Amino acid sequence: MWRALYQNLAGSRGGRVSALQQVYSTTGKKCGILSTSMEKIDLAMQKAAVLTEALPYIQDFYGSTVLVKVGGSVMESEANLSSLLADIAFMDAVGMRIVLVHGGGKAISKALKESGLVPQFVDGLRVTDEPTMEIVRRTLNNEVNADLVRRLQSLKANARPLHGNWMFTAEKITVPDRGFVGEPVAVDTRAVSEMLDAGIIPVITPLGTGRDGHLYNVNADSAAAALAKALKVRKFAVVSDVPGLLRNPSDPSTLLPTLHLSSVAKLKEEGVISGGMLPKIEGCEDAIRAGVRKVHLVDGRMPHSLLLEIFTREGVGTEITDEQEH
Repeated sequence: MWRALYQNLAGSRGGRVSALQQVYSTTGKKCGILSTSMEKIDLAMQKAAVLTEALPYIQDFYGSTVLVKVGGSVMESEANLSSLLADIAFMDAVGMRIVLVHGGGKAISKALKESGLVPQFVDGLRVTDEPTMEIVRRTLNNEVNADLVRRLQSLKANARPLHGNWMFTAEKITVPDRGFVGEPVAVDTRAVSEMLDAGIIPVITPLGTGRDGHLYNVNADSAAAALAKALKVRKFAVVSDVPGLLRNPSDPSTLLPTLHLSSVAKLKEEGVISGGMLPKIEGCEDAIRAGVRKVHLVDGRMPHSLLLEIFTREGVGTEITDEQEH
């Protein structure tokens, strides 16, 4: 009888029900137990199917370097952040070499407000003067970064802090002049590479040191893209609060699952790539042309979106690639 049950379990869902009904009618179990047991078996088989689908990807990406950039907006939600960090811990556990670059988000705004400093703006963008820069440095390095490292370590991931000003050379942005705000012009990857080789997840702040010796605040997207290019990572995942690239920003159903570089110019002309998405896509495009294999735009508000994007056939965000790769 058990051999027959096993054979039916390998077949259709109807076959599984029939076999279990036979067993339970023979042993005299109640219908309620049958229903509960069936639900448990269905759930277990769904989990097994997910693992089976993920296996080829796990094998393929074993030993590959993946850079994940998380925006400050995603970090504002406890549930979203916990889900993302669990994904990163999973990827680390199956042998992927993970680098995490993060922004500061509302933590910096909150710290500035608590300090009593009156913010100054140029063309709607906040000016980073010397007192502001010190608050930015302290918040990123000692609060946001330390918290991410602690959380990853609690998930048994060997994460360690790496302050961006130790590795990014920044050049002051002069148009408009916003004080100590710079863009990365060089990356020293030695510390990151050594940490990866030692099985450590580097958790990196978006700060840079200028050739003038000053500390500069660097856009996290720019810092992550510069590092992805320097490392020539296998995958570069940008996790934010948007589903990916949408033809209509107000309609999630217009998500573009794949974006080839040859389509970027046309989508810019059509206005599909515009606003805040423009510098993000340009940074991704630049990274691919510099040797990054693929870039993924992932919605960090969706539970385990990073795993779904990387370890499933369909994905859930926008994959940006050079079509010549196929």
